[in-house]
Amino acid sequence: MAVTTSPERDIVATPMQRATREALYAGAIALGLFVLFIGLRTDQNISNELILVQRWWLLAVVVVLTMAGRFLYVAYGQPFLANQKIVDVATGLLPESMAARFFRLPYFIAAIVTVAVLVFLAGSLDGLLGPGLAGYARFLRALAIIYALASVMFYFRTFIHAHFSALGITALALYPIIVVLVLALYGGSVAAGFQGSLKWVDNYGIQILIYVMLAWGLNIVVGLAGLLDLGYVAFYAVGAYAYALLGTQYGLSFWILLPAAGAMAAFWGVLLGFPVLRLRGDYLAIVTLAFGEIIRLVLINWREVTNGSAGISGIPKVTFFGLMTFNVSDPNYVAKVLDIATSSAYYKIFLYYLILGLCLLTAFVTIRLRRMPVGRAWEALREDEIACRSLGINTTTTKLTAFATGAMFGGFAGSFFAARQGFVSPESFIFLESAIILAIVVLGGMGSLVGIAVAAMVMIGGTEVLRELDFLKQVFGPDFTPELYRMLLFGMAMVIVMLWKPRGFVGSREPTAFLKESRAVSGSFTKEGHG
Repeated sequence: MAVTTSPERDIVATPMQRATREALYAGAIALGLFVLFIGLRTDQNISNELILVQRWWLLAVVVVLTMAGRFLYVAYGQPFLANQKIVDVATGLLPESMAARFFRLPYFIAAIVTVAVLVFLAGSLDGLLGPGLAGYARFLRALAIIYALASVMFYFRTFIHAHFSALGITALALYPIIVVLVLALYGGSVAAGFQGSLKWVDNYGIQILIYVMLAWGLNIVVGLAGLLDLGYVAFYAVGAYAYALLGTQYGLSFWILLPAAGAMAAFWGVLLGFPVLRLRGDYLAIVTLAFGEIIRLVLINWREVTNGSAGISGIPKVTFFGLMTFNVSDPNYVAKVLDIATSSAYYKIFLYYLILGLCLLTAFVTIRLRRMPVGRAWEALREDEIACRSLGINTTTTKLTAFATGAMFGGFAGSFFAARQGFVSPESFIFLESAIILAIVVLGGMGSLVGIAVAAMVMIGGTEVLRELDFLKQVFGPDFTPELYRMLLFGMAMVIVMLWKPRGFVGSREPTAFLKESRAVSGSFTKEGHG
């Protein structure tokens, strides 16, 4: 067993002793951090008086879990990871990877059997187990499905890695169809499949793709050009309000207002870019943060135009290029034209494919721009602005194009958001939205489109999954709301990624243009006085 020696004192500590000591330290830190956040909660009594609700038991649970996690990691996790790097003397090979031990065929078969049994008994779980245990059974079914899908991805990881983009686009294109078919088989009718798909297509598909598009737009500014923008939600708001105001006041079509909203947001991006041309780092972040707050305050106080905090309602829906609508009362309603059953799911499915097309457009434009001179100028600006200027690159236009391009895609996403919701208000464009979008870019890996998409799916999809964990109220009480802990998950994910993958899930800082082969430099160029 490995031991550690303190240089100050000649004391030898075993892993268990070190794990115990660090677990106590972690518990003390957790107690100090969470005593006010978790141990006490403000509430109102029947007389509307502010009172403090003590939750020492919940604080104790958090502290104990923190201590246990730190103890297990130091006592068993660190030695295990160290042994994974030691070659076996007999075979000359490294030990079997952790993933290979986790994704074994017997475990995969057990997961498939568990899913099959719980799906077969889905309609009678409440009667057999009761409402409380039925929630745990459904959660177990979800975990078994996730494990089975992860096992398939692990076994075919080489093929998936080689064709990841094509497989991802195909899966996204087939997602609503698969959801409708599965729910139709589960419900026994096509109508049940369409009606049941509303939540999965809207809350998971559309919601995640909106944040993917926003994160890809911010990636141009932060990931490619290296300009830290904390007010990106302002362009999101400009696009949303541009479509809401012009659509309700003048009745213009979404297809006309979509590029108009993008152009409006790009214009404001240029206006933001001019004052911050000489700013970098923290100073740039503070100015962009102020810009985002200014836009939000203008939306709240300019009541004659924006209707203030009440927002704008009655925003017209998107039509199918003017040929068909999704309003049941219209004569060219899609169900009447195609002679199919009436369903509200048609509009959600159409919106899903619309935002998917906008995301693919964003990715295509980003990839093309990155390979063009302006994209290489962004990368040069990100690496070293002084060297960028010394090469003759106009940093003014480079920064302005980055701000304008990123803002344009934010405006596109904002106009789509307004059309999807049918209502916009300043509360939808707070600083927290900018922080979430930036967190997605950082977690996914600045400059990586694939990594950002994965991070958006994990973070936004994970937030939506929290809404399905109502059975946890039986453990933590009826007032427990799982979705309120989403920011805790964001923080934990940030810490974990920064420790294990400092550059993000799929982070890469390799420039687009580089020498294909190494070339030797003549010694005559490196003599004294020549470089």
